[in-house]
Amino acid sequence: MKDRSKLITEQRNPKTLDIDTKSTSEIVDIINTEDSIVIDAIKKERQSITKAVDLIVATFQTGGRLFYVGAGTSGRLGVLDASECPPTFGTDPELVKGIIAGGNDALTRSIEGAEDRHEDGEQAIKEYGIKPEDTVVGIATGGTTPFVHGALAQANSIGATTIFLCCNPDTDPAEEVDVIIRPITGPEVITGSTRMKAGTATKLILNTLTTASMIKMGKVYENLMIDLQVKNVKLKDRAERIIMILTDLDRDSADKLLTNANGNVKTAIVMHKLQTGYEEAGKKLEKHNGFVRKALKG
Repeated sequence: MKDRSKLITEQRNPKTLDIDTKSTSEIVDIINTEDSIVIDAIKKERQSITKAVDLIVATFQTGGRLFYVGAGTSGRLGVLDASECPPTFGTDPELVKGIIAGGNDALTRSIEGAEDRHEDGEQAIKEYGIKPEDTVVGIATGGTTPFVHGALAQANSIGATTIFLCCNPDTDPAEEVDVIIRPITGPEVITGSTRMKAGTATKLILNTLTTASMIKMGKVYENLMIDLQVKNVKLKDRAERIIMILTDLDRDSADKLLTNANGNVKTAIVMHKLQTGYEEAGKKLEKHNGFVRKALKG
């Protein structure tokens, strides 16, 4: 068995040695103070995060896909971020995928030992049909998860872009990767509970990777999610409000415009601002790869 005691995420936090003696309000304050460390840790990794985003954008532009691979909390956070892309940005569900050790059952309960098999990570990459044009982000806050390293090794062997995300300073992957993102969040409030600060850092970074990439792919106009899918009442309301903001139309007129645009917010905006029909607006957007700002200029 590998001794993980020297990993910073497994060490005891000297600031919380007596947390079990504290009042409820003191415990809350201690956790909050430790959480504040996360933002600075991520900021120090901004160059690596920027490089990772540019690689992901290049992947999307060449028809590739993004895969998150992790176990436990890391795997769940990858699946969560991936699952939010279609409703938020109107992406194909196959564009961003999360792979978790132990499969879907591991999303709601711990599958003990699922993360320990290097060969299972390799097999997951094969089963998902990862190709050279894809990008694989291996998430292992401790940095040692065999499942994740197996996946990265297999992805690397076929020529896919690889990114490694961990929260320890001394856990370099044996396999070659294109980018390492390493926010050092320090020992956890509860020793080894990486669902806390390390998990928070992971979620923020994954949010940044997909959000920044989608902005660079034309999925956002100004700061509005103009490619959202109108799948429920809440999203229909948001779509209509986006149109109202950008066109100064009232609610009824925005609803009518959205209907005429077949529920496509982007198309509705171009239709109104250029005073053109559905097909012509679609052609404008297609010409400019879906970028509304460019479509409106010509």
